[in-house]
Amino acid sequence: MASDSIKLYALIYVALVGLATSKFVFFEFDQFFTYEQAFAGTMGAAALKGALIVGYYQHLKWENRSLTYLMAIALAFALLLMAAATYSIT
Repeated sequence: MASDSIKLYALIYVALVGLATSKFVFFEFDQFFTYEQAFAGTMGAAALKGALIVGYYQHLKWENRSLTYLMAIALAFALLLMAAATYSIT
């Protein structure tokens, strides 16, 4: 059981390193990616990295669904506040 857990965390760690490397790849190989594609790829990789970290390293995957929904609502409100702050700056 512990060996499976270590393998899972090692696999997730390798995935996180790969996703972190993707930012470099997207922006340094600009002959293959436009800025918009690199930005979208970086944002997608960041979202996936966040989901992996929250789900596995912070153990949210194994918590009650109500806690997961509570965290999703908190994230939605934080994003809403950031959007409101962005548009209120003049």
